[in-house]
Amino acid sequence: MPEGRPEADSADQVIAVTRDWLRTAVIGLGLCPFAEHADSRERIRYRVSAQRSTAGLVDDLAEELRYLHDADAELWETTLLIHPHVLNDFGDYNEFLDEADATVAALGLEGELQVASFHPAYRFADTHADDVTNCTNRSPYPTLHLLREASVTRAVETYPGVHEIGERNVAKLTALGAAGWRQLWVRRDG
Repeated sequence: MPEGRPEADSADQVIAVTRDWLRTAVIGLGLCPFAEHADSRERIRYRVSAQRSTAGLVDDLAEELRYLHDADAELWETTLLIHPHVLNDFGDYNEFLDEADATVAALGLEGELQVASFHPAYRFADTHADDVTNCTNRSPYPTLHLLREASVTRAVETYPGVHEIGERNVAKLTALGAAGWRQLWVRRDG
């Protein structure tokens, strides 16, 4: 997947690139067996933050958490809060995740909403930066994925083998390899 997307991308371009990543990698490779259901029913809300500071991003995160909490789950099941202008360094982004969780708690939404993480330079602990398995959480832009805990619970209770998803993803990406991962994006980046 392309890293370091141009900063001048419009919000529509950011959403288009993110939707393409979701459909090609997350759904196309079967990395998340639950994403296709929400995508096919158009229940994924894409929000692009124009913020350029972490304080501003916290404001946008809080606003989006409140919005998702109050929205009908039949309309919006989940939100991808994409923030292309802040937290482009993965170390800074990773540290910010504690602040994201604190924002959920401060709004009294623990047990109702949670935040998952995606970043162009995502790196799991104990992996090398170029390990292809990191690609399970690599997105074109830094992204906070807001999830309804009821949806997560329902998925865990109804999906057979839910606890093996991570292992299967590692095996899929290892078999695909770095060259295979890059090949997925060749037709898109021309």
